[in-house]
Amino acid sequence: VQLQASGGGLVQAGDSLRLSCAASGGTFSRYGMAWFRQAPGKEREFVAGISWSGRDTFYADSVRGRFTISRDNAKNTLYLQMGSLKPDDTAVYYCAGRSASYGSRQAETYAYWGQGTLVTVSS
Repeated sequence: VQLQASGGGLVQAGDSLRLSCAASGGTFSRYGMAWFRQAPGKEREFVAGISWSGRDTFYADSVRGRFTISRDNAKNTLYLQMGSLKPDDTAVYYCAGRSASYGSRQAETYAYWGQGTLVTVSS
């Protein structure tokens, strides 16, 4: 499956932004999905994950209550709604998929990755 992330941009602290990840070439509804991010000079980190059905979601502590992951299997699209953005949220955001019903916090378990979309939050 091919993944294409979009929706990044430059926003101010406190703003909201929605990222999208369009999937093609596979059966999107069978994949556990997630968002990861990588800030300059830092390692890639888990942000949020979701099961194939969308009923189960889980988050990194740093974004819980501010970000919401969701998916529309009819549109083969994964979303990340980000609110109350902080400068620390500045990073390249990647969507990832794996051939399992549920998502995972472990990046190495994902076989499919989007190209990343840059989110910059100014103070």
